[in-house]
Amino acid sequence: MRRFADLYQSLDASTSTADKVTALVQYFRQAPPEDAAWAVYFLSGGKPRQVVPTALLRETACAAAGVDDWLFEACYQTVGDLAETIAHVLPPPRSTSDQGLAAWMTEGLLPLRDLAPEMQARRLREAFDRLDADGRFLLVKLIGGGFRVGVSRLLVQRALAEVSGLDAKVVAQRLVGWTDARAQPDARRYLGLVATDPAEAVDAGHPYPFFLAHPLPPDQPLAQALGPLADWLVEWKYDGIRAQLVRRAGEVWIWSRGEELLTERFPEVAAAARQLPDGCVLDGELLAWVLGSPQPLPFQRLQQRINRKTLTRKVLAEVPVRFLAYDLLEWQGRDVRTQTQVERRRGLEALLAGLAVVGEPGGPVDPAGTGAPVDPTPPVAPIDPGSITGRESTPRAASVVIGLSPRIESDDAAALGARRAEARARGVEGLMFKHGSSRYGQGRTKADGLWWKWKVDPLSVDAVLIYAQAGHGRRAGLYTDYTFAVWSRPPASRDEAQAVVDAISRREPAQPGALQLVAFA
Repeated sequence: MRRFADLYQSLDASTSTADKVTALVQYFRQAPPEDAAWAVYFLSGGKPRQVVPTALLRETACAAAGVDDWLFEACYQTVGDLAETIAHVLPPPRSTSDQGLAAWMTEGLLPLRDLAPEMQARRLREAFDRLDADGRFLLVKLIGGGFRVGVSRLLVQRALAEVSGLDAKVVAQRLVGWTDARAQPDARRYLGLVATDPAEAVDAGHPYPFFLAHPLPPDQPLAQALGPLADWLVEWKYDGIRAQLVRRAGEVWIWSRGEELLTERFPEVAAAARQLPDGCVLDGELLAWVLGSPQPLPFQRLQQRINRKTLTRKVLAEVPVRFLAYDLLEWQGRDVRTQTQVERRRGLEALLAGLAVVGEPGGPVDPAGTGAPVDPTPPVAPIDPGSITGRESTPRAASVVIGLSPRIESDDAAALGARRAEARARGVEGLMFKHGSSRYGQGRTKADGLWWKWKVDPLSVDAVLIYAQAGHGRRAGLYTDYTFAVWSRPPASRDEAQAVVDAISRREPAQPGALQLVAFA
């Protein structure tokens, strides 16, 4: 814990990118693999569930420091950060600890969640008594799930690449899914992360880093921003969950862009994906979509299903889900991301033609969305669809659940603008433009080619700010959280509106039928 606390302080105190990378490199070279694994988890954005209630943390700290709650609260309001306040008020430790970060997590912090409050308080007192102020600060951050430090995942990738001697892009790929809460960091995973032998490195279900689009420059003619429109592949921009379907080793994994493993949340998609050939990875969108409907259900319906703890038959029937694929990242176990967008699209079309692809809703159509018969023409080398055409026909259910994102065939700027204007009525966010020569890159980069998103203009609403809350930690002294409201009806006069505001300031309840400010965000 001491070594990681020192690293945290070094990263927090510096604004120099070079200094931060140097500190990270030194830590990873010295830390045992099991400690380094947890460090990568936290520095990459991992956040385990809070193991002790905040109220108990405060109560235990007050008891250990011998201060009343009102005095602790006064200190907290001045400092603005709970962990820092606790670190300040506690008396000096009576002993020291040589335990590493992994031991603190697996033997100390994580077991707290299952203990009674009295035992939690006792364990906290024992932990506080073995750590100095920096260690206590870090401990409370880890307990409360509020660990944040000024370092990006890109810097972590650079440091691990320097330590391991690997290409930073290889490290970036291996880091995908590292923060998934269901896979606890350990020495084995870390050694696989920095292994130079690919056979020791990646689990079978590992996805690729997602390639992200740039917003199209506003107030600029389409042809001026993109050049010849015939060079671009145009698709609808769907409002769902960006995901990768990984089909390897006879199994299926579904990963979100947020690096969550969602396989169990979408069993119908996982079942359909088992009809895909082994050794392929698709990039696409998970959408709530009723078969036969001309457009997907609103994203809120998909959220309702995600938030369910149990997926009953009723839920699966009410919110059916489809996966619309728009890119092929791996074929026959080979990474094809360096092929052009046009080549990968051809491979994807040939692959999904074997599933009797459903394109635009309403029935089987060709992958391009033009209405012509499906042409399972083999894609250009080196993607070889031989095993596609040789496979047995797959169940119809697979073609319903896994579809192909239809292309919009047009190189006319005015026509594309008109299609974009239809987006909201179609239940989509706008248009996507992907250059035909683009490779599939990592993150939001222009080094491997370009994807642009041309979203519809957002809707707006006139709202009233009714509440502002002071921030904490680095935001102490600033108002960072806001509550907005709308009028239940247009005020009849300025005096009527002012009367409502005055009543709110006096905390008077709203009268039935009277003008009200209704909080909404």
